[in-house]
Amino acid sequence: MLDLIATIFATALYATVVGVLIGLSPARAMTRLVIFAAAAAWLALISAAAAFGSLAPGALGPLPATLLPFTGLLVLLFGSWYFSQVRSALLSVSLPALVAVHAGRLGGLFFLLLYWDGRLSAPFAPSAGIGDMITGALALPLAAMLALGFQIPKPWIVLWNAFGTLDLVVAIVLGLLSAPGTPFRVFTEGPGTLAMSTLPWAFVPSMLVPIYLFIHFAIAVKLKSLPGAAQATAMGALR
Repeated sequence: MLDLIATIFATALYATVVGVLIGLSPARAMTRLVIFAAAAAWLALISAAAAFGSLAPGALGPLPATLLPFTGLLVLLFGSWYFSQVRSALLSVSLPALVAVHAGRLGGLFFLLLYWDGRLSAPFAPSAGIGDMITGALALPLAAMLALGFQIPKPWIVLWNAFGTLDLVVAIVLGLLSAPGTPFRVFTEGPGTLAMSTLPWAFVPSMLVPIYLFIHFAIAVKLKSLPGAAQATAMGALR
């Protein structure tokens, strides 16, 4: 039952994040359609790879197999930043919207449920789960206040964005150090991150984490363009 609920949640979250990024950009209809199709194809590819065991420990030799789609998507996203059309389209999405999509990281609760069920190990699961939940919980009021026009000290948003980014980086590092079948595994007790190579949990490192890292980067760039008076108003953020 937990896997079924997580499948629905992860798929809906992926569709929502992609929908917000593409739907709120000024890209042409055909461009949006192509990107949506590419996103759907990536979802299908990861689903097939996980279903056929291509992401299982040992599939990529001494490296975690999920590292391949994670790195591939990350390179693709950050590589696209060097195209002015992609960069301007992403930066045209409002700051409240970019912050709001992180509310989906309240789904970090699933990491804790897997840990309590003995399917993920510490310190990866508690760290990733709690960090994601804090990031998601703080994203809700921040996005709401920005959208409603409340003045928010700019350092608040900077700190939230830095915390959210650090949470993902720490989760990646702990995940690598907990991955079964690798020579550099440090945290050897329990199943490690074995569940992250199966459906639906493989969606997290293969799709959601790279996208969220990219959004954090876009938020940091947008924050640089805000007034330097340490106040970020919704009107300024929406530009």
